[in-house]
Amino acid sequence: WYTPQPFIEAARLVMGAIDLDPASSDVANTVVDAAAYFTAQDDGLSQDWYGRVWMNPPYAQPLVSQFCAKLRDEYDAGNVTGAIVLVNNATETAWFQRIIGAASAVCFPLARVKFWAPDRVAAPLQGQAVVYLGDNPALFIREFATFGWCARVV
Repeated sequence: WYTPQPFIEAARLVMGAIDLDPASSDVANTVVDAAAYFTAQDDGLSQDWYGRVWMNPPYAQPLVSQFCAKLRDEYDAGNVTGAIVLVNNATETAWFQRIIGAASAVCFPLARVKFWAPDRVAAPLQGQAVVYLGDNPALFIREFATFGWCARVV
């Protein structure tokens, strides 16, 4: 399931560009248009991450935990300079707490995100969160406020 284009456009406005999508596919990158991306065959978890990252990771366990942990580690190390992550709003989970702990802002969309695949569109059973790791939370909030409630993370 792939991210709707309006979320990608907002992410691009906030970060300036998308250098890397570490959990992607050839089809997804037709919308994301990242300078580089890793597919399941590339095993993004074993690759070096860098620059401005867009991430809509697999939502199944243990992958969502592993992708969020990898992003946090790469961000803390300074390899990732900014990131926007679209995940389920599973606020009670350790992986969500870890990624939000590095965030400067978050957006909770007013409705479930309608993800797409080449032949259909569907919304998951729970709501989502868009988490921003970066140095311009005001811009993130301005661009993502059209999707829902946004706030700085302190």
